[in-house]
Amino acid sequence: MIGHRQFGWDDYLAIWRRRRLSIIVPAILGPAILFGISLVIPSRYESDTLILIQGQRIPKTMVQSVITEDLNARVANLEEQVLSRTQLESIIRRYNLFKENTAGQPMELLVDELRKDIELTPVKTIIKSRDETLPGFSIGVILPTAQLAQQVCAELTSMFIEENLRQREQSARGTTSFFQSQLDDAKRQLDEQEAKLAEFKRKYMNELPDETPANLNLLTTLNTQLDVATQALNRAQQDKTYTESLLAQQVAAWKAVQAQGEGDKPQPQTLEQQIAAMQNQLVTLETEETPEHPEVIKLKAEIEGLKKKLHEQGTTPDTKTQAEVQHPALPEPAQIQQLRSQLKAYDEAIGAQTKAQQRLQGQIELLQSRIQMSPVVEQQSKQITRDHQMALDFYNDLLKKRNESEMATDLEQRQQGEQFLIMDPANTPKKPIFPNRPLFALGGFGGGLGLGLCLVYLMEARDKALRNEKDIEACLGLPTLAQVPSLTTAPTEKRFQGGEAGKLGMAEGPTAGI
Repeated sequence: MIGHRQFGWDDYLAIWRRRRLSIIVPAILGPAILFGISLVIPSRYESDTLILIQGQRIPKTMVQSVITEDLNARVANLEEQVLSRTQLESIIRRYNLFKENTAGQPMELLVDELRKDIELTPVKTIIKSRDETLPGFSIGVILPTAQLAQQVCAELTSMFIEENLRQREQSARGTTSFFQSQLDDAKRQLDEQEAKLAEFKRKYMNELPDETPANLNLLTTLNTQLDVATQALNRAQQDKTYTESLLAQQVAAWKAVQAQGEGDKPQPQTLEQQIAAMQNQLVTLETEETPEHPEVIKLKAEIEGLKKKLHEQGTTPDTKTQAEVQHPALPEPAQIQQLRSQLKAYDEAIGAQTKAQQRLQGQIELLQSRIQMSPVVEQQSKQITRDHQMALDFYNDLLKKRNESEMATDLEQRQQGEQFLIMDPANTPKKPIFPNRPLFALGGFGGGLGLGLCLVYLMEARDKALRNEKDIEACLGLPTLAQVPSLTTAPTEKRFQGGEAGKLGMAEGPTAGI
């Protein structure tokens, strides 16, 4: 009659008295059956270990590590390396895992099954030290026996640690090797730039921008020396001209004396006297006027004309021979000889000063050309110097990085860098994690109880018996006027409960409603 009316606690209690065996029996059989099944299922044991990722022991401000990869990515990479097919296949063969399935299944399936039994769990916060969170991860292995689980877990832990050390050392060595190759290339480029710079300095040794101030100072000094040499040359020329005039006067006087003694006055002596007088006049005029003065130029021209005339008269072969035959040469006086010696000294001084003047002029022209070429040389020098400085800075930067990489490599070799520290070694489990037999029994109890309730509900839903006035009212839709006590015996009551009472529309019980 379920579904025809609302039930109360009395109704549920009546149903419990009628159907209690349908609930109790499944609730008892369910735990027993599932507990028995748990005894048949193979046990699974889990062994786990906790690994702490310890930072490098030397401060990073002193030695910078070359491993800059993210920790999670690096752990994931290690997981792929350690849990690769080759590594897991060697573990399966070494510990003879899945021996009951080795002959029937390919190795790829066994490797996949073992990989499913291995769990890697990252731990974000393990230990706090100095307000820093030290990360880590745990490794869990589930296998049929506790000993195998502990051995495989320890083996995987060792593989993780060794693979981490190998990868870090390999990465550090690779970084050092890369920097070394780059450093060799940079060294070759630097040598080429230094050779170009040295060749440029040799080619423009005295024309470099740094030497421009020195060249200007030297040019000033040479100009001063040139002025001094010019003044000395002018003084020597003036002294020579004055000495020549004195010599001409002395020679003229000496020849005049000789001519008076012999009674004749040759023309050459008169010309010499005129030349001497004009030279004295020229010396006096040059002290008062400049060499470009018209009077000075005119007087010099007259002197040159008389000298040419005297030379033509005095060098005629017949005249000279006749003069030498008629008047044999007499030794010149000491004053004339002294003047001739002074003239010779003045000639030598003039020659020396002229050479010095030419030498200084050549040096001045060379310095002027160097100063004029200085801007062009400076532009080329800046380009070469800039390329050399860039090559030098690049080389020094690579050298610094190579040295730091070598220190980081040595740090990894000495195991002073970041490393995995085993906080909890692989344990040997005392009890299996599967199957959980108490949980199986509890599940069997819940399942049996639920099955019994479902059976009771189905039986009550199929039951059409009218057991009380509420059933009659719910079935007929009429109120109950009176109740007649039941006079049936036990067999009759049982027969009525079998279905006759339901057919007559009467309820079983001590009374029946009319």
